[in-house]
Amino acid sequence: MRASRLPPGSGNVLQTVREKRAEAEAAGIALLDLSIGEPKGPALLSARKAAAQAVMSDSQAMHAYQYNASPGVPDFAPRFVKAHTTRQLDSLEIDYVPIPGIKSLLGLVPLACGCAQQDVMVATTTRPGYPIPADWCDYHPRVTHQALPLNPGNQFRFSPAEIQPGTDLIMMNYPHNPSGQVATGSWLRELCQFCSDENIRLFNDAAYCVLSHTPDSSTLTEVAPDFPDLSWAEGFTAAKLIGNGTGWHVGAMVGSPDFISDIKEVKGKTDAGFVAPMAAGVVVAFEQDQTGIAGYRELYRSRLDLLISILTARGMQLALKPQAGFFTLWLTPSRAFGRRVDSAEHFNMMMIEETGVVGVHFPGYLRYAVCADIEAMRRQLDDAFGKAQVRYG
Repeated sequence: MRASRLPPGSGNVLQTVREKRAEAEAAGIALLDLSIGEPKGPALLSARKAAAQAVMSDSQAMHAYQYNASPGVPDFAPRFVKAHTTRQLDSLEIDYVPIPGIKSLLGLVPLACGCAQQDVMVATTTRPGYPIPADWCDYHPRVTHQALPLNPGNQFRFSPAEIQPGTDLIMMNYPHNPSGQVATGSWLRELCQFCSDENIRLFNDAAYCVLSHTPDSSTLTEVAPDFPDLSWAEGFTAAKLIGNGTGWHVGAMVGSPDFISDIKEVKGKTDAGFVAPMAAGVVVAFEQDQTGIAGYRELYRSRLDLLISILTARGMQLALKPQAGFFTLWLTPSRAFGRRVDSAEHFNMMMIEETGVVGVHFPGYLRYAVCADIEAMRRQLDDAFGKAQVRYG
């Protein structure tokens, strides 16, 4: 008898929201979709022109498998990483690998720490947080997973004291999705020292670092090389930085040679590399069109401010003001539409059904994105949250 061989209820929150959104749309509900963490429209024109020119190239290297190198775009990874940091990296003991975005590589990070052969304990920033690292931990049977405690009280930055003894790998995501909080240099130095002392590998998904709105934001790459015994890696992607590059699947990892070597071994067996013409477009945008990238950063910052003003005026309580990216995170109301709210998921479903506003729920929180045109939605959003009549306490 044919049936699913996966356990019931194995979908993550993003799948749940997508299913509910489709159901509401099919029922004729006009949606105000703030759930999507994907920029609207195309990539920057500078990137598209360069990618189009690369596609037309007759060079074999431009159309071949790239694997762990980038013959179509020489030195892509160090060039791309350099555009994300102010630190001089040339003389440091580090290595690079080009990648087809970060998401597809997250499952390889525990494998690069030996979880196919031995038990591995992994800590993640997924409560609340981008769920994919936790999902990968669930798929790896020899991984024990700890979701590190994140909340407004610790500014969504965990303390080393909260890391369980015996942890082998930390997979973190700063700037943090969904809170928009950043990693500071002082916090990273404390964490790097702890991981160096405890022989813990440290990985950061830095997808939103270029979209930081504060000088306090630091990448792991700017700090980790100062700890010669630390095993570390950091991933960068063009997905959200060149306008909409989510379908381009272009990025790079940098880190200590031991960790990058292990990632390369696993990746080399399982992945054929990125699409070279798209990488050619990305590198032109980063090296020649920083004005365009800065324009998107400012667009998201202004939209964040507008959304926050609309929702707070209607009684919603912000967890913390975001310092990067295009997400806002809100505390779950206790009452809405004259009824008790049982959970963040309950509130999100009520908002979809009653007003068409679609967010993403995490335990205790709602995430609303600003990838859509918030100014164009302004009146409808104000009416929707006015109708909700949210209350706390």
